[in-house]
Amino acid sequence: MATEIYSNLKKGERGAWLSITIYLVLSAVKFLTGIAGASEALKADALNNTTDVIASIAVLIGLRISQKPPDRNHRYGHLRAETIASLIASFIMAVVGLQILIGAVISIYAGSAGHPSPLTGIVALASGMVMYTVYLYNVRLSKEIGSSALHAAAQDNRADALVSFGAAAGIGGAIFGFPIIDTITALIIAIIVILAAGTIFKEAVYALTDGFDEEEGEMLKRLTESVQGVDQIRDLKGRMHGNMTLLDMTITVDPHLNVVESHKITEEIDSKMRKAKPYTKVFIHIEPGGERRRVNLDGGCGEG
Repeated sequence: MATEIYSNLKKGERGAWLSITIYLVLSAVKFLTGIAGASEALKADALNNTTDVIASIAVLIGLRISQKPPDRNHRYGHLRAETIASLIASFIMAVVGLQILIGAVISIYAGSAGHPSPLTGIVALASGMVMYTVYLYNVRLSKEIGSSALHAAAQDNRADALVSFGAAAGIGGAIFGFPIIDTITALIIAIIVILAAGTIFKEAVYALTDGFDEEEGEMLKRLTESVQGVDQIRDLKGRMHGNMTLLDMTITVDPHLNVVESHKITEEIDSKMRKAKPYTKVFIHIEPGGERRRVNLDGGCGEG
């Protein structure tokens, strides 16, 4: 399983490199066109793409570090590096989002809204179409390899596509006699960037603090209980380690089973878990059946 995980992380680099290349080209084209065509919205969109370049580089570095095998100080490997990369990317996005926001507010109060040229609208629309294509590629690849960082990058790609479409709409409104719409669109873009940064930050912190979805825990609990020979589950804890799910559980079995028979039960649990969630590692502690207890998915167990 470890070899497959590292191989998938290597595949994920393709998506990161694609994003970096596209963002570099689009940010340059949009910024120069925005200056020449007097469009605040297109320039804001271009600045947004520069943050995406940095964020994609952070994802790429995270994927590279994640591929390092376990060592003396990292017995579980380095898979959380991609989650840390997502956290760093969220800070970068938030800073640039604030810069765009401040610039748009100053422009509105100064009454310096320009009259963008039709070319800026065409560039924004074409950019949105390109970014949505990149989003489709990266979201498919992220699901294929189970990469949380690449999935976050894909969501960023989609947000960028929507931002570009919004910029095109704002530019269109400015061309037809409402120049303030272009600046207002830049303001909306800034808010979208900041909100996207907040979402990525929240997801990264949730994973790094060992957050685990309660509904998923219940599903895995029912899956374990369906294995023949499992008396009850006394404890079940889960956490994400990069794109791998780590589970710790304590189960009870018939106290008269021998070691081999008990081991077969754990193998069946492990097999079912991997079918339900391919990148899952289960650590199972077996106890003799006795007094029943309730399962506490938060890590403890109490009397039933």
